[in-house]
Amino acid sequence: MSNDTSAASARDIILSMSGLDYMYGMLVGTTRKPAISDGLNYRLTKVAPGEVSFEGTPLAQHLNPAGAVHGGWYGTILDSCMGCAVMTGVPKGSLYTTLEYKVNLTRAIPPGMAVRATGYLDHAGRSTAVAHGEIRGIEDGRLYATGTTTCIIMTPG
Repeated sequence: MSNDTSAASARDIILSMSGLDYMYGMLVGTTRKPAISDGLNYRLTKVAPGEVSFEGTPLAQHLNPAGAVHGGWYGTILDSCMGCAVMTGVPKGSLYTTLEYKVNLTRAIPPGMAVRATGYLDHAGRSTAVAHGEIRGIEDGRLYATGTTTCIIMTPG
């Protein structure tokens, strides 16, 4: 199967159910998880209306040249949890994509430390949605980063 066909069928599956149902399917393994999560070592752990969590651990391959966890790792896991929180508010027949997001790093995540990134839906309208998120250490509960996002909700014609 070509990538174009695979992408088209994934889109058809997304459009065939509500965003919340799609996210529940992702949690239990009946719908596709984000492929990027394997390479960046994080996984979906919670889905509720307006709230989604991923847990992950940055490893050696996620470090920048200075030996710290790359800011892109923070950004990707926050974009995932915030965007998926938006997805829980998307009606059947629609989908979303990120318009913009902002990340604030409050402290360095030690490589090898497990964290939880949780996104919270603040507002979902007909055409846009807003969410915020945070990364906290699973063991220490400390705040490592926060983020905000604006997403567009689309109904393909």
